[in-house]
Amino acid sequence: MGLRKDIWRPAIACAPIEQIVAQGSLEGVPLIWLPPMGSFRFLADPFGWWRDGRLHIFVEAYDYRDRRGTIEVLTYDDAFELVDRRPALSCPWHLSYPFLVEAEGEMWMLPESHRSGRLTLYRSVRWPDVWEPAGNIPLDAVGIDASPIFHQGRWWLFYSPMGSEEDKMGALHCAWAERLQGPWTPHPLNPVLRDLAGARPGGTPYVGGDEVILPVQDCRHTYGGAISALHIAVTPTAFSSRLGTPIRPPAAAAPFTEGLHTLSAAGAVTLVDMKRTELSPHGLAIEIRREAGKLLRRFS
Repeated sequence: MGLRKDIWRPAIACAPIEQIVAQGSLEGVPLIWLPPMGSFRFLADPFGWWRDGRLHIFVEAYDYRDRRGTIEVLTYDDAFELVDRRPALSCPWHLSYPFLVEAEGEMWMLPESHRSGRLTLYRSVRWPDVWEPAGNIPLDAVGIDASPIFHQGRWWLFYSPMGSEEDKMGALHCAWAERLQGPWTPHPLNPVLRDLAGARPGGTPYVGGDEVILPVQDCRHTYGGAISALHIAVTPTAFSSRLGTPIRPPAAAAPFTEGLHTLSAAGAVTLVDMKRTELSPHGLAIEIRREAGKLLRRFS
């Protein structure tokens, strides 16, 4: 029962992802914060898509009272004023990391849902808030924070495997396919990387020259302590990578300076989330109520 809670808050960083990665820092980049949540609730894992002059930001909405994330969408106009907010996807299990991708003339979402025991691809039925399951993606392990990109004539999927905490935080797998819907072929060298400093995906990959540049989380000291750029050269039979320097929350983000675990591209801006940790009597009361409820259900 951890008493110190991570409280995440996303922001729109007013610079493209390539600029942030090149300078290795968010210092000096203007931030537009998403709305705060209530006590011991947070928004995290922002991914965005522009349509008709509006930026739709999909986020995990989490409440420590039930520990089950859902996906919400917040819509901003071109002046970055919030104009709409609504639920987008909810399941009986925890959802997070709502990765967005356009392929074959349709919009898709690939949220993290490992507690369901599978990785499910969703298709947009009505943008931006109605989605339907389009099929599961079987791999060599249930994928966590799965991040696809089209590169050199095929789709690549980077993910961490469900398993031990060390694997979830510090192992990287990849797979390839001809179509986003698969079938997917896991890479024969999986795990292609083991490194707590930068293996778990943390945002949108993009192509730079012949490389894929994948934001990855630095989990050496804390979950989502920082984001680094992993420069990847990959083929169906080979994999190599080099890790850039960690990008940390800027001083201007205080008090959200204890972690950064998403860097996702949205055109001329980049979506990030940063954290603070909180320890308080209210947080302890939430945990006591949760544990008491579990005991009551067990013996009722």
